[in-house]
Amino acid sequence: MVTFVVSVVEKTCWAILGVMVLARLGVNVGPLIAGLGATGFIVGFACQESLGNLASGLMIAVNEPFKVGDFIEAAGLAGKVVAVDMMATTLTTADNKKIVLPNKSVWGAPITNYSALKERRVDLQVGVAYGSDLGATLATIRAALAKVEGVLTDPAPVVAVASLADSAVVINVRPWCRTADYWNVYSDTLKTIKEDLAAAGIEIPFPQVVVHQAQG
Repeated sequence: MVTFVVSVVEKTCWAILGVMVLARLGVNVGPLIAGLGATGFIVGFACQESLGNLASGLMIAVNEPFKVGDFIEAAGLAGKVVAVDMMATTLTTADNKKIVLPNKSVWGAPITNYSALKERRVDLQVGVAYGSDLGATLATIRAALAKVEGVLTDPAPVVAVASLADSAVVINVRPWCRTADYWNVYSDTLKTIKEDLAAAGIEIPFPQVVVHQAQG
């Protein structure tokens, strides 16, 4: 924003200086000033899209919904913010693609900032067989979470039955972690729960359908 303001002030001062010089040289600047006003109106009408991006850039600069280095989702696209100017926001995706978003698109849609807060919750679901001992299953999952590096004890993880699905009892597993550790905790939690449930003899069933054949 500072760069933009300095640029606008600089160009305005040069324009004023040019008019003053012409006036000192005896040139009638009245028609020139009037012509500049009409030209400005035409240019402004032709550059509505750019002016919209500029106005959105001002709103982003004032409200600061994100900063360089944050991982965000905006205009349906997600990536790490690498640059923000008054006209566009530049992201890099997880697979190293560069995306340049007009600020009008960024400010005109919901913005999700995944880096703004220090802690995040990892939301997972695990399905176990209907014949499983639910008390032992919940205890095994809680013990598994205690072994995962990066899982916070405050807030405490939530492990609870979510639903009775067609092929399994579905359990919500919701540990908390530092935002920077999110993907490591996500992957390690799945791995540790799978291994501990298998060690405890608790089945994670495949989708299945029970068919009863009529007699006679």
